[in-house]
Amino acid sequence: MASHDRLLSAGPGCRIPGSEISWRFGPTGGPGGQHANRAHTRAEATLDLSTARGIDDEVRSRLITHLGTEIKVTVDKHRSQVRNRERALDLLQIRLQEALVTQKRRRPTRPGRGATERRLKAKKEQSQRKENRRTSWDQ
Repeated sequence: MASHDRLLSAGPGCRIPGSEISWRFGPTGGPGGQHANRAHTRAEATLDLSTARGIDDEVRSRLITHLGTEIKVTVDKHRSQVRNRERALDLLQIRLQEALVTQKRRRPTRPGRGATERRLKAKKEQSQRKENRRTSWDQ
């Protein structure tokens, strides 16, 4: 399956066609000789969230709040451009999914009675220990 045919799905209201992603390719950095210097296997995928089709307005605003208007992913892990493209699409999809996850609200709690008693008992024991170390000047 070609990368422009793939659909990025990050949940309900977010199904972005692969044609919305713009690509740039270049040589990978680092050692590797002639193959690494001449083969353009590094893939850079860019998705503009403000204009991408397939995103509901509410979802779009949440994505832009979390990620900004543009997401950019660069992959040069594999020797093959096709594999790097697939990995870049996977990373884009993961980023979109993580941005749409809503965090549970934390309900503030108080320590239980047993925990309070243990804390006070430990403080009292520490105080006794320090008091026993003191030398008495009266003797």
